[in-house]
Amino acid sequence: MTSPASAQAIRVPCRFLGTSGLLVSRLSLGSWMLLDAKNTADKWYEMMALAFKHGINLFDNAECYGDGQAEENMGSAVQKGIANGDWSREDLVITTKIYFGSKGAKAGPNDLGLSRKHIVEGTRASLQRLQLEYVDVIYCHRPEAFTPMEEVVRAMNFVLKRGWAFYWGTSQWTSAEILDACEIADRLHLVRPVVEQAEYNLFQRSKVEFEFADLYKKHKLGLTTWGPLSSGTLTGKYSGGTPKGSRLEDPRVQVIVPNFVDLAARAEKLKPIAKALDCSMAQLAIAWCLTNEHVTTVLLGASTLEQLEHNLKALKVVEKITPEIKLEMEKLVPFVPQLAKPDNLAMLRARYL
Repeated sequence: MTSPASAQAIRVPCRFLGTSGLLVSRLSLGSWMLLDAKNTADKWYEMMALAFKHGINLFDNAECYGDGQAEENMGSAVQKGIANGDWSREDLVITTKIYFGSKGAKAGPNDLGLSRKHIVEGTRASLQRLQLEYVDVIYCHRPEAFTPMEEVVRAMNFVLKRGWAFYWGTSQWTSAEILDACEIADRLHLVRPVVEQAEYNLFQRSKVEFEFADLYKKHKLGLTTWGPLSSGTLTGKYSGGTPKGSRLEDPRVQVIVPNFVDLAARAEKLKPIAKALDCSMAQLAIAWCLTNEHVTTVLLGASTLEQLEHNLKALKVVEKITPEIKLEMEKLVPFVPQLAKPDNLAMLRARYL
C-alpha cells in the first residue's frame, strides 16, 4: 500500500453526473474481469482503498464480470472497508450494469436481456452479490432488439422506485436509442436515463465526439467512458510483442481484441509526444480523454496497485495537453467519424428463438 504522503500527491476532483446532483470523481475504477481464482476480494479491497485515498469515489461493476465474481469481490471489499473505518457507504458511488446475466453459457432465455423480468431479477441478484441495499447508478449494459423500449423504461423506473438504485443509465446505446428512452420517459412522466457509458479513446471517438452531440445540447447527457487505453494498445508496452504475464496472453482476451497488433503499431506514433510531455503513453492517453468537456468520468482498469498509482498521475498531464498538442495527437492517429452500426449483442437472445 502506498504511504499517506503519496496518496495525497494526487487528488481526483469531482464533477456532476449529467443533470443529476450526484458528484463523481473525474477518474473512476472499473472492475472488468474474466472468471479467475486469482482475482480475490482482498486484492480488490487493496485496489479500492488506494483509489479512495486518491479521491476516487466511483466504482463500476456489471452482473456479467467474471460471471458475478467481480460483484462478489466488490461487495466483500466494500464491507471490509466499512468495518475498518476506511469509508462509509455514503462515501461511495457504486454502479453496476444489467443485460448479460451472470450465468455465462448456462444462461436461460430470461437470464439475460432487458425484459422487466431480467431487469428486476438481475438487479436483486446483483445487490445480493454486492451485499448492498442499493447501487447509486444502474445501467442497461446494451440495447436489446426484442424488448419494447417502454418496457425497459418502466422497468428501470420500477428499480428506482423500489430504492434499489438512485439513477439509471445506458451503456453502448446509440443516440437514437437514448433519445427514444428519454422521449418515452417524458411522455410517461418517468425518470430519464442520466448517463451513458461508452467506449472512448483515440481509436474510438464516433459516439462521444459526433453521434452524441445533440444529446449534450438537448438532455445534457452525462458520460462515463471506458477503455481509455484501448485494451492496452495505447500504453506503448506491446510494440515489442506481448509482455510476460500480460492479460493479452489469455486467449479469451485475444478474441475480444482481434486487431490488437495493428492498433498497437498505430499508437507508436504518439511516443514522441509522451516523451516531450514527460509522461508515459498510458498517462497521455488517459489525459487526452479528460480534455473532452463532455466526459464526466474516465473509468480506469488496473491489475496492480502500481499500475493504478501510475495511471492516476494522468491528472497532472491534462493541463499539458494544449489545443496545439491535442491537434497534433489527432493528426498522428487520424480518425474518420463512422455512422452507428447495429450492435450484434442486441440480438443476443435470438439464439433462443
